Amino acid sequence: MWLAGLAASLGLGAAGCQTNMAGMTLPSGRYLQHQPQYFPQDPPFPLQRELATMMDPTGAIGGAGGPGGPAVVPPPEPVPVPAKVPQ
Repeated sequence: MWLAGLAASLGLGAAGCQTNMAGMTLPSGRYLQHQPQYFPQDPPFPLQRELATMMDPTGAIGGAGGPGGPAVVPPPEPVPVPAKVPQ
């Protein structure tokens, strides 16, 4: 049992995990061998649909009912009033 514990502690020590010493989180000794991660650049204003609405509140550019917008239903035609028939 103690042999398994010793093997596990040696394995974790050589795995290259982060360590915590004196309140600091320190990288492993092999951090320069890791591939860099790519984070795409954020747009200047992250809420593009909201920005488009603020820039064009009437919706003339994209037209109402564009992608992601509600469909515009025309109002119903008025119902004609039947003429009174003389009796």
